[in-house]
Amino acid sequence: MTHSGVPRRRRRSRRRTRALVRRVLLGGLVVLSLVGLTGGWIGFRGWQARAHLLNAAGLARQLSVDVVGGDAARAQRTLAALQEQADAARTATGDPGWWLGQRSPYAGDDLEAVRQIAVAIDDLARRAFPTLLRTDLAGLVPREGRLDLARLRSVSAELSGADRAVEETRTRLAAVPTDDLFAQLRDALSSLRAEIDRLADLTGAADQAARVLPPLLGADGPRRYLLVSQNPAELRATGGMFGAYAMIQAENGRVTLTRQGTSADLTRFDPPLPVQPEQRRLWNDLPGRYPADVNLGPDFPTAAALYREMVRRRTGTAVDGVLAVDPVVLSYLLKATGPVPVPGSPALVGDTVVRALLSDAYRDLGTREQDTYFAAAGAAVFDAFLTKNVNVRALLSAFDRSVAERRILFWSVHPEEQRVLGDSRLTGTLPEKDTVPTVGVFLNDGSGAKLGYYLRFSANLTVGDCQSDGRRELRLRVAVHSTAPRSGLSESVTGLALSGDPYTARTFVSVYSPTGGAVLGGRLDGKAAAMGSGTDRRRQVTVATVEVKPGATRTLDLTLLTGKTSAGTAELQLTPTVTPWTTQVVSAPSCDQ
Repeated sequence: MTHSGVPRRRRRSRRRTRALVRRVLLGGLVVLSLVGLTGGWIGFRGWQARAHLLNAAGLARQLSVDVVGGDAARAQRTLAALQEQADAARTATGDPGWWLGQRSPYAGDDLEAVRQIAVAIDDLARRAFPTLLRTDLAGLVPREGRLDLARLRSVSAELSGADRAVEETRTRLAAVPTDDLFAQLRDALSSLRAEIDRLADLTGAADQAARVLPPLLGADGPRRYLLVSQNPAELRATGGMFGAYAMIQAENGRVTLTRQGTSADLTRFDPPLPVQPEQRRLWNDLPGRYPADVNLGPDFPTAAALYREMVRRRTGTAVDGVLAVDPVVLSYLLKATGPVPVPGSPALVGDTVVRALLSDAYRDLGTREQDTYFAAAGAAVFDAFLTKNVNVRALLSAFDRSVAERRILFWSVHPEEQRVLGDSRLTGTLPEKDTVPTVGVFLNDGSGAKLGYYLRFSANLTVGDCQSDGRRELRLRVAVHSTAPRSGLSESVTGLALSGDPYTARTFVSVYSPTGGAVLGGRLDGKAAAMGSGTDRRRQVTVATVEVKPGATRTLDLTLLTGKTSAGTAELQLTPTVTPWTTQVVSAPSCDQ
């Protein structure tokens, strides 16, 4: 019994072991099958999502064409199709299988990114685009010299809702990690972020306009403003020397031009107006002494406040704000309004107005005649903008481009209105804190001439190594090229010829570090050069003198440090010039990688 029982117990043990192995194998097969099914299901759903997202992207582009073309009926049909495709993409990426895949160690980040892209497009299609299609954009521009403030206020709440939806989408997409995504998905996410950034600029500007325009245009009582023309033929940091100005009055949405003048009429201030200590160390008392020098620094509110006080002291009129534009803005507006006649002069046309104002006028007219012509041209375009029946979307597109290029700047003396505008491009502020490391390159004429019309600029910014103290190295190259002729310019153009040669343009190039950063040093054409230095708004500033002969190019290279940041991106803030800058920013991986 004893000997026969042992084999039986061994046989039972072997059977239990084989049963256990079968259960383990069976369980493993079930798990593997489930994983395979899940992977297959995710692959199928991914294929569906990709198809729907590609369709949605095409429909979004078509929607833009429909809106710009003014085809409201077709735009509504396109929107309905876009909403259907966006909802299908969201559904395809929202089931339990996809949720499980998002938590896998290998493809999880990619699946999460696809999910967020689908959610973003669906949210925009449902929450933002319908509002923008319903909004009567005609309420944002004047008709017969008057803006309908009641209509403007009626669309304000809807525009605010659309802007919130866009901002929420932008914030959510900005939080999606990109470092471990496969290249195609990372590029798609980057493109979508860029598109939403542009959309956010538009909705933000429309929301701000709907909120601030009623009080700005006299809904609560008459307002007065200075309309200032910045002349980039004689460069200043915010865009150009403040030349001709006009006083405009706004009441109940109706805007009228009341008087005109020039900075030369205001003459020199002695003693000078008070200037901020940091600005004085860079530019002495020049901004407070000469109306043409109030904007040697790049912060427009500072310059506008100085200019307002100068006008008040000379004319006795205190204004509620300052609006600055340049001739390039007029070229954009004229493409929307069509040619504008000027009494006693050729009509202003979009393609030639910059040359007419910044080159031909100096060649053909004397100093006093130039002032008269500039005033007449400004009044003509102002009148056309207020009274002509123009294409609303073309006009808004012109404004959008002008604001994006910092060619339209506005400052209000009323703090509550300035707070609504925040740090948008319209305000022309140089922030004391960066969200992304920002390098400023600002230009001031040092020739006492109008040679800025002939200058062309480029800037290349490269994000370099991560430093042990948490900062990041940046490398900046600025090139200045002169297209000026070697002879034949009038004295109105060559001016004081402070460089010694009437045809050599001297430009003071001020380079501002990111906030909390530093400018480590620089070279001009590869050689050491003396440079001034200072600080402004928590930024280190280096000022280089660059003289360029006709046909020549000078190159300025600088090394900078950011404040503490892990970001692999950077931005440029530049003085607007006659011809837009050629720019390139080369990013790098985050320091956290």
